Amino acid sequence: MAMKSTADKVATIQQGYTLEGPTIELGAAIVDGELHKDAQVRLPLAMMNRHGLVAGATGTGKTVTLHMMAEQLSNAGVPVFLADIKGDLSGLATAATASEKMKARTESIGQAWSGKTYPVEFLALGGDGNGIPVRATITSFGPILLSRVMELNDTQESSLQLVFHFADQKKLELIDLKDLRAVIQFLTSDEGKDELAELGGLSKATAGVILRELINLEAQGLEKFFGEPEFDTAELLRTAPDGRGVVTCLELPTLQTKPMLFSTFLMWLLADLFHDLPEAGDLEKPKLVFFLDEAHLLFNGASKAFLDAITTTIRLIRSKGVGIFFVTQTPKDVPADVLGQLANRIQHALRAFTPEDAKALKATVSTFPVSDYDLEETLTSAGIGEAVVTVMNEKGAPTPVALTRLRSPESVMGPSTDDLVKSSVAGSALLAKYGTAVDNVSAYEKLAGQAAATTGPAAGGSPNAVDADARQIEEDVLGRPSSRPAPGQDSGREAAQPQRGPEAPAGGGVAGEIVGALGGALGGGLKSMVRSMGSQLGRELLRGVFGTASRRRR
Repeated sequence: MAMKSTADKVATIQQGYTLEGPTIELGAAIVDGELHKDAQVRLPLAMMNRHGLVAGATGTGKTVTLHMMAEQLSNAGVPVFLADIKGDLSGLATAATASEKMKARTESIGQAWSGKTYPVEFLALGGDGNGIPVRATITSFGPILLSRVMELNDTQESSLQLVFHFADQKKLELIDLKDLRAVIQFLTSDEGKDELAELGGLSKATAGVILRELINLEAQGLEKFFGEPEFDTAELLRTAPDGRGVVTCLELPTLQTKPMLFSTFLMWLLADLFHDLPEAGDLEKPKLVFFLDEAHLLFNGASKAFLDAITTTIRLIRSKGVGIFFVTQTPKDVPADVLGQLANRIQHALRAFTPEDAKALKATVSTFPVSDYDLEETLTSAGIGEAVVTVMNEKGAPTPVALTRLRSPESVMGPSTDDLVKSSVAGSALLAKYGTAVDNVSAYEKLAGQAAATTGPAAGGSPNAVDADARQIEEDVLGRPSSRPAPGQDSGREAAQPQRGPEAPAGGGVAGEIVGALGGALGGGLKSMVRSMGSQLGRELLRGVFGTASRRRR
């Protein structure tokens, strides 16, 4: 097979990256050791919801790459979410000043560079930092994600789901850690032993383990994160008055002490967005692009249920207009089922100092399309700020592999001053909404007898409320017109309905049929749980893939 000339290789890259729609400009190709600024490498904006991977060894420029991409996304009117683990990304709010070295580099790749500031919103988990506090309720976080934070095993995770079910059934709102602790303490008390027995799959010993883990979370200071007002993930979709996308920068100053919370919180954000956003199909540009730095934290030690939920979310959220870019050291950090969904690849240099490194290098090379490069040599010799790129073109096919000298950010590649960050937070419209924690009446107060609400079995509700819930099940879950009367319409059938016996599933109609079928399939031991699901007309069926539920916004 005849060897390609340099000109032919350059022409292949030029043709492969000639795109019609708006793009993110990544840089200029390096072919046979020479930089060719007439061979520009770019990523179609419309394909960024096909997700991507930014990988490379420590110090090769991954953070600068996502910084540069975030700037261009903002310019294109696309909101961006960044987890600022090292504290460097706050520099997006400060215009950079070009040095002679910077000018020479940007001119060599054909980049028309000028220093700029970008619209940045600073957040902090539970107020752990300078940013606006971000909180979530225990209910919306859900049992699967919470089990991940507490590092529960599969049996304990299943038991925690039963606790959530009990709280749903009894209308005990789980807002913060003390609410969940109060429910578990009730179930393990003499007063609650009958309720515990009815749950069947929850033993007193397992409940005690979960309770101890909750106390451990409180000892780590995580009670600040769980509570109200809960952060509305729709805030991530905002644009600035000038039309640029707002870059949301999440401060993580104490990541080293809470890595599990960080990674799990990011998946809560995605699950919440997935729950709320409508189907969008193929768009000219994404509604939001997420950059998940230190992605290996998300998967280390994860249970099968958690990994399945991640995979499902990533696969389906694309159709809602959200793109996710994982940032990590090697593709091996990402499970194969997830890696297979990442169409856009920006691979910085890898090192091969150890046998394990060499194995990772070979595995990385095997994930790229056939190319004109010797990728093992290229990936070990690429310089800082250079990366091997292949992305999905507008027709859904991979572009040619191109070693690329990447563009430079136009804002500061480092942190902004504390004064600037604090002034930005003080001037944010979100501060009044989320700045002050509130403690509303919830499970803790109800079980302590501080509220009038009963902790007994949930009431059946009025016929109109029952009909409204039944309509939601039939229309939203089953996807077909409901036979139930619309709100305000007199059904005229309540008196004519036959009296249900104690074994009849609550709700009747289609919802009742679902509950009855589930009860039969699950057996007598879980029938009581299925009936209680029916009494709420299957609200638990509306929980998302992570077991998350509807939020209470304040």
